[in-house]
Amino acid sequence: MKVDVLLGLQWGDEGKGKIVDVLTPAYEIIARFQGGPNAGHTLEFEGKKYVLRSVPSGIFQGNKINIIGNGVVLDPSLFKGEIEALEASGHDLKKRLLISKKAHLILPTHRLLDACYEAAKGDSKIGTTGKGIGPTYTDKISRNGLRVGDLLYNFEERYNKAKNRHLNILKQYGFDTTALAEIEKEWFAGVEKLKEFTFIDSEHYINNAIKDGKKILAEGAQGTMLDIDFGSYPFVTSSNTISAGACTGLGISPGNTGEVFGIFKAYCTRVGSGPFPTELFDETGDKLREYGFEFGSVTGRPRRCGWIDLVALRYAIMVDGATQLIMMKSDVLDTFETINACIAYEIDGERLTDFPFEVGDDIKPVYVEMKGWQVDMTKMRKESEFPAEFNEYVAFLEKELNVPIKIVSIGPDREQTIERR
Repeated sequence: MKVDVLLGLQWGDEGKGKIVDVLTPAYEIIARFQGGPNAGHTLEFEGKKYVLRSVPSGIFQGNKINIIGNGVVLDPSLFKGEIEALEASGHDLKKRLLISKKAHLILPTHRLLDACYEAAKGDSKIGTTGKGIGPTYTDKISRNGLRVGDLLYNFEERYNKAKNRHLNILKQYGFDTTALAEIEKEWFAGVEKLKEFTFIDSEHYINNAIKDGKKILAEGAQGTMLDIDFGSYPFVTSSNTISAGACTGLGISPGNTGEVFGIFKAYCTRVGSGPFPTELFDETGDKLREYGFEFGSVTGRPRRCGWIDLVALRYAIMVDGATQLIMMKSDVLDTFETINACIAYEIDGERLTDFPFEVGDDIKPVYVEMKGWQVDMTKMRKESEFPAEFNEYVAFLEKELNVPIKIVSIGPDREQTIERR
């Protein structure tokens, strides 16, 4: 049995949470393999809306096991708030959520460091969510991090050592640390909540499950174009968001991975700073934001919007080895008379179809214009109801991307998810 991988192919916010929820009935274990509480996986069903930050999106489907993997960074205070909100809505997670001992902890001082470093960048800000994720991954790589398993072994001494090291750095910047006491109070309350859950050696657990023939789905956060190595650096996240990140983030070998589900929107969005060749600054961009309700599910920040970028999408499919595609928010384009798709970039008169090392302001997108379908698709429930123009758009994308689009989403609810034959 292979571990299937599900991830985003753009700059995040593709709708991964909804699709994990839809696919979960076919799996026995759902495992998050990277990222932190900067994720905001939104799910809607039975008239209710849920936003998950660290908890895997399979948590609502029956008694499936959900795992927070070793590649995730976890903030106990935010975890506590997330868990309590889910418990208040009637979901008891104690027996269904397991946490890797090797997942790194976001400390209160990591949040302060995040704000400090971002302020120090001046006009070159990355657009971080300020949740301490970057500094936590920095400590992980520099071998100074604290992990969930450390909570079981003389934690106070280890915590104070890390805290004092951070405070020395903040002092050098002259950064105000008066908020630390209140942040720590909430954080240690979160630690107590975290201890109510089962900590596991997740690499053993998952590999034993593979041997036992269990069906496992690895859930990614953010998107491929935010990958620390292959994204639009330096405007990226701090982890490997590509499919290979599932191997390091869960402790599985490449030979044990199976299908790679690549999720993308029928258009493009991005949050924060960084290059975005197809970004629209006109009325069309405003309409995409309004119709798609493009605001961060965790931060509330308005997302930058533009037409679909097939240069970036082909690149993402290549580095991920995507075997199946899932197109989200198709209904957002329902009212557009014409729809554009970027098939190449033009730089100084030269046409590029490969995603370049440097993506600057001199890039001009080369568009193909197609006729819109101008039909409300949100009430449709089977492929045969799709308008001809929409089918033409999907066929065009499949030809350009050379990977089949197996699922189309036409709204936020579970029921608005249609498989294609």
